[in-house]
Amino acid sequence: KRTEFTRLSRWHLLAFVAVLVFVRAFFYREIGPAVNWTPQLDLGAIAPAFRANNFSQQLLFSVLSLLRALAVFYFWLLVLSVINRRSANPDPLQRLLWLQLGKSAHWPLALKLAAPVVLSGLLWLAFYPLLAHWEVINWAASKWHLAGQCLVVGLGIFLSLKYLLPAFLLLHLISSYVYLGNSPIWEFVSNTSRNLMTPLTGETLRVGKVDVAPLLGLVLIGLLFFFPVPWGIRALLKHFELTIWPG
Repeated sequence: KRTEFTRLSRWHLLAFVAVLVFVRAFFYREIGPAVNWTPQLDLGAIAPAFRANNFSQQLLFSVLSLLRALAVFYFWLLVLSVINRRSANPDPLQRLLWLQLGKSAHWPLALKLAAPVVLSGLLWLAFYPLLAHWEVINWAASKWHLAGQCLVVGLGIFLSLKYLLPAFLLLHLISSYVYLGNSPIWEFVSNTSRNLMTPLTGETLRVGKVDVAPLLGLVLIGLLFFFPVPWGIRALLKHFELTIWPG
């Protein structure tokens, strides 16, 4: 009975997701033109736009945005497990994170970082024919260009860290000077931020009595993810005269 209940619950979940995808597509189709809104899928390196008055494109956008959110979510879990991999006494939320990741929590460091890139690239490859057929993007000029698209989209998932890492550092900075209660979430935020900052600034970096390590970490991460990484991708393509996204 327990097995039957589990299977039934999974089917209910799949049915709910399918209904959600269709409802979102219908909502975007009805609301988008009225408010002059063009949905865009943020893939880090590029952001393909989908015509709001085309239900097929809105359905595809609904599916892809959901897959993108799930990919980023699990990528963030993997990154957090990497940051806290050397914690001698994991806090309750860290143990919950390991439980959510399952066997992947014990993957080698290189595999944890490479797997999301490969998966994102394969998802692009799988949906590329539909995107090109419905004229969301142009057909690639060659297989080499398509392979380049897969690589750039795969690496683009790292750009999502510009939202995750500063959030942890900012919350750690606030909780260091404002008492927010005795909750496991603040312990997790504090441990993660310290583990993140140690390679960047050392354990502490004080000016007088003020620990400025979180501020320096915010600046370094902001500079890294908002400037050099996107600029580096564009410069690399220009240097080698690669037109990965044909116009």
